[in-house]
Amino acid sequence: MRSPIPTSISTLPVTCRKRLLEHAQEVNYPEGTRLFSEGGSADKFWIVRSGAVSLEIRVPGRRPAVIENLGPGDLVGWSWLYPPYRWHLDATATTPVRTYEFDARNVRMLMDTDLAFGCAVSHWVGQVIAHRLQATRVRLLDLYAPHGSGSVV
Repeated sequence: MRSPIPTSISTLPVTCRKRLLEHAQEVNYPEGTRLFSEGGSADKFWIVRSGAVSLEIRVPGRRPAVIENLGPGDLVGWSWLYPPYRWHLDATATTPVRTYEFDARNVRMLMDTDLAFGCAVSHWVGQVIAHRLQATRVRLLDLYAPHGSGSVV
């Protein structure tokens, strides 16, 4: 059986997942909606319930490069957890999207008051960051590196 991708909420312990979802608001977005833009205030984050969201990086003189496509169960946004609370990428709904939306400040306060919950969420978000950095690296190599410049496994 394949283990869950670290961006999925299913990797959070069940008690922490339930606790987090108690603070969610269900919000829907039509296709083409920008959830956030690079440099904007990271005051919310989302978990996809259905649909797809693309993460994009701006490339000077070129169209934005899609780094990753997120789907059901995936965390959208991690910049809400670390100062200065500014987005590092852009996120756009590529289909109609149903989400759980969270107020970042409230979740950070909950993490500070419940250390076990805070540790679990921090560990999960750390896994998401590591996964996204690797996805970004691979995607940028695919787009811009000379043929054969990637490492051989």
